[in-house]
Parts: sequence; C-alpha cells; structure tokens
Amino acid sequence: MAAMTPTTFAKRFTRLLGLALTAAFPVHPADAQTPNWMPDPTIQQTYTLHRSSIRESTGANADARTVNQGETLTILDVDGPGLVSHIWFTLDDGEPYSLKRIVLRMYWDGETTSSVETPIGDFFGLGNGMYYRWESAVLSAGSDKALNSWFPMPYAKHARITITDEGKQPLNHLYWNIDYRVNKVPLPKDTLYFHATYRQAQPNHGTTSLWYENGDPSVNLKRNLDGKGYYDWFEAKGHGQFVGVTMSVLQNQDQWWGEGNDLFEIDGQNPAIVGIGGEDYFLGSWGFLAPQDFLLHGAPVVGPELAGSRTSMYRFHLDSPVPFTQSMRASMEHGHANHRSDNFYSVAYWYQAEPHLAFPTLPDVDQRIPALQPVGGPGNAGGPPDTGSLHPR
Repeated sequence: MAAMTPTTFAKRFTRLLGLALTAAFPVHPADAQTPNWMPDPTIQQTYTLHRSSIRESTGANADARTVNQGETLTILDVDGPGLVSHIWFTLDDGEPYSLKRIVLRMYWDGETTSSVETPIGDFFGLGNGMYYRWESAVLSAGSDKALNSWFPMPYAKHARITITDEGKQPLNHLYWNIDYRVNKVPLPKDTLYFHATYRQAQPNHGTTSLWYENGDPSVNLKRNLDGKGYYDWFEAKGHGQFVGVTMSVLQNQDQWWGEGNDLFEIDGQNPAIVGIGGEDYFLGSWGFLAPQDFLLHGAPVVGPELAGSRTSMYRFHLDSPVPFTQSMRASMEHGHANHRSDNFYSVAYWYQAEPHLAFPTLPDVDQRIPALQPVGGPGNAGGPPDTGSLHPR
C-alpha cells in the first residue's frame, strides 16, 4: 500500500472526527455532514471569534500570571450566547504534584455550582499527577507541557472559568488562551451543556487481601452482577449523554489490575451495558503490552504489573454517545468482584440539560496526591507472600 500523504491524512482525520461527533451534537439543517461545533469552512460563518488570553495589557512580554496559595483567578467571564471552542494551558509550578493541586472549574449561565470541577492535570488525562505526551480527538498533552481541549462548550447567557491554587506554594507561571464564539442568534432550546467531574478512590477497598493470584478460586468463583461496590466514574440525573472518561491507576498490589468489568446503569436498567475487563473497555488487549494513543482510545502510560506502578487510559464515545433520559451511572469493578485495592483517579465527560446532580465534594488536596496504600495482598506489606507468577490474561 502506498504511503499516505499529509494532505490525505488530514482529510481522513477531519472526516472521521466530523462523523464521530455528528452523533453527539446537532447538525446544520442544510448540512447533515458537519456538526455545529466544527463549522464548514466553505460557508460564511455568522459568529464572531474572540479570545481570553494571558496577554499583558500594555503589549509587553511579561505574560505569565501568578496565582497565590488559596487564590481563585477568573480566566473567562463573558456573556452569551456563545460557545467555548478551544482551551490551551501551560503552567510551570515547582511544587510536587502541582497538576493535582491546581483546580479547574467552569460555570454556565450564572449557576452557583460548577458544571466542571477537577484538578487541572486530571481534566487533561494526567491522572497520576505527572506530565506525559498523548493526543486524542478532543484532548491532548504535549511533551512541552502544553494542554489542549477541543470539547465544544456552549452557553446561552454566560460562561465563567476559574483556576484555584490549592497548593502550599504560589503558581508562578500560568498561561492560557481560550477561544470562544459569540453568536448572533440564541442557542437551540434543546442544547446540552458540557460537564466533567473528578472521582478518586485511594484506595478502592477490596473485598479481601487474602489472595495470591487474580485467578485464585476464592476470587474467581465470586460474582457481582449489579455493580455494588464498583468504582464510580460519574452519576447523573436528568437527560443527556455520556461521551467519555480518562482514568489513571496506581497499583497497590502486584499482578494485572484490570480484571474488573465496566458497567452502565441507564434510566433504571441495571445493567444496561456491561463489559468484560479493564483494558477491554479502553479498547486495548492483553494488558496493553505497550503505550498507545489513538483518536478515541488509548493507554499512554502502561506500567509493569507490580505494586507502585502507574497506568493511564482514555476512551471517548464520540462515535456513539451514551444517551440517558432520566439517570445514568457509569462504573468499573476494581478487580474481579472487587477483590483488588488499587488507587483509581478519573474524570468523566458528558453533556446534559441543567440542572445537574451535585458533585461529590472534591477530596482534600493532600488526599489527592497519589500514594501507595498499605492494603495487604501480593506485593503489599501485611498481605500473603507473592508466588512470583503473573495471572495470564
């Protein structure tokens, strides 16, 4: 097969992304191929494009902003109707795990409780609190600490985005560019609003530490069919659609962490969708074997199957957003029948009509720092001795 030229790749990428997101967002009545958030460049657009930027107002080159300990800085405060189309951040903070200490929040149409609340690193898929390079259709993180989002974020009346430093030191170098459209006409009445929520379990509390391998009969013969005790990615009331999740794992125990199933409860049906394993949900196989990142799924960080190792994954349902009309809960087992006690950190992304269900209280900043937990089990102090073999997947 002949090598693909850059032009051909760009055309295929644009078409794939357009087709994937058409399912998620309303289309122009006159153009069934182009989702509203990705305008057809051959048709004159009626919005005006604007930018909230760190740019120094006098035109000097001292663009970085400092956010002091405990301070909240508003970086976007605009009236609608409009749509945030792109967000770029980079920050340089010498405090360890600063990506876990800096909190990103977004508010739509004057709401008092945010529709987005997450540590900034987790929002961009860096759930273990460290930088690494990855890219997808809607989020990316560069090896140069550049963080980008292309999630479309509509608002009818007002949009506000804030950054809060919850660390013990000032954030001395914060940069941002936020591109947003101002529309001449109101948003459609059925427009859904962007949401994202952070969850963590440090640790997940396993059902037992008295196991030697994931395949032990004492583990394998157990059943959990209704999702009780699963790790929750998110829960919603109202109507909308789930579009994806980023998740990171810090193993507290040896051997493969991902024997647990994903489970979706939708509009009272439990389960409505159920999977067969961790890497399977994230569209990998055999424990991923090596780091990988694709448009809609990947595992940019893949650690060894040992206590203390870290893995990060993502999956976006932009090909078929998962709709709900009354309620939804998305979750994953931590090991088969929840027998493992690893740490999970995640951000779920979805769109829904307001008002939204109140988010769980964000864990205290010190509790958000990834740390090995004394839970017992293979490879962990206080547990049974490790047999030295890995359970084959």
